[in-house]
Amino acid sequence: MNERYDTLELRRDNDVLWLVLNRPAALNAMNSLLVNELHACLDELATDHSVRVVILRGAGRAFCAGLDLKEAGEADGRGSVADGLRGQRHIAELAIKIHRAPQPFIAAVHGAAAGGGFGLALASDIRIAAESARMNAAFIRIGLSACDVGVSYFLPRLVGTSVASELLLTGDFIDAQRGLATGLVSRVVPEAELDRAAAELAARITRNSPLGVRLTKECLRYSVDAPTLEAAVAMEDRNQILTTRTNDVREGIAAFLERREPHYEDA
Repeated sequence: MNERYDTLELRRDNDVLWLVLNRPAALNAMNSLLVNELHACLDELATDHSVRVVILRGAGRAFCAGLDLKEAGEADGRGSVADGLRGQRHIAELAIKIHRAPQPFIAAVHGAAAGGGFGLALASDIRIAAESARMNAAFIRIGLSACDVGVSYFLPRLVGTSVASELLLTGDFIDAQRGLATGLVSRVVPEAELDRAAAELAARITRNSPLGVRLTKECLRYSVDAPTLEAAVAMEDRNQILTTRTNDVREGIAAFLERREPHYEDA
């Protein structure tokens, strides 16, 4: 992968990629360069099966403070509707690309995850929060709709429509403990333990077969919106038969019977 980014820091830990938003002086606010570099990175990940899990986090004191309002203010909203919609969609497609990526994304959230940063966290498959984490749909606090960057899709599916409506209509922050209570995050850990907790979770994912993990993420993505139980079961059946034709499933069964760790080759 290209590691020469100005606003991202990429670190490889074997088959785990740490994708770090790296504008700490601006609380990792999303300017046009960061958005473009995220697109480039996500496009690479779409076909890079050597990366099996991505840990998304922010450098410095926050996860991501959302859109860089200083840069947005310079644009002043005076372009055409068509230009505005193209720019809007360019940002929103980051959430779509994270959602569709073959790799599970773990958002390691500390400090503020606001606006677009909230959207990136919600698009991730798993969210771990440091005790300092505070998340909100900041868009509504500056005169916009709260529904942006996929937030109106992901949030009610995670916390239900009542809590989602409260958060979207008020723009209030939700802290780490309430996030845990509502199912927004799966774990809350002390700040100093956030990276270790994310790395340990990634390791527990990568001990499973690469194809099995990719198909599990894909099936979950489709099943959340499946129109019927039968549609979800059809996808499950398809995936199970696909995996039974691999060497990895034979290795997994042999390792289980021999009481040892499996050695998967993604084949």
